[in-house]
Amino acid sequence: MGLLAEASRYYVEDAAVPESQQLKFGANVAMMKLVSRMTLPIAIVAIAYLMISGNLFASSPFVIAAQLLAVVLAVWARRTFKRGQFSVHAEPAQGALLSSGPYKVVRHPMYTAALLLVWSGILGHLSIANLVIGLIVTAAIAIRIVTEEQYLRARFHDYEEYSRRTSRIIPFIF
Repeated sequence: MGLLAEASRYYVEDAAVPESQQLKFGANVAMMKLVSRMTLPIAIVAIAYLMISGNLFASSPFVIAAQLLAVVLAVWARRTFKRGQFSVHAEPAQGALLSSGPYKVVRHPMYTAALLLVWSGILGHLSIANLVIGLIVTAAIAIRIVTEEQYLRARFHDYEEYSRRTSRIIPFIF
């Protein structure tokens, strides 16, 4: 939790963010961008390793069902974005705050889908190495969520209310 707390100390400094918001937590844009850009490749490499090693997919009907659900959720979340609104970086692209589709139930459905895909595969091929990889992916996504939410709070005045009524990752739980 120390790394998450450290990452959450940093706030975005951006021309689109009012100066009062920039000064609220002390801006450190370089650290925010570094954290944002490091975590996605870490998760991608870990998922690629699981796939190449044959540990991502399993023949269990439960794993297959969970992973199909993950793919459907990811596609639904991605299709909820309007043209030009999606960004692979934690900084939000243009457009309004998304609060429809899967974003009505969870704030980060793409991360939910990625975690469901990875953890269902890991549970289908349980080993210490796979558990470590799952923890790395989970930590990378958690750090990215903290970073992304800092950007979202700075960019959208209604994000605080949205975050109070919408679960972060697991519907109705967390």
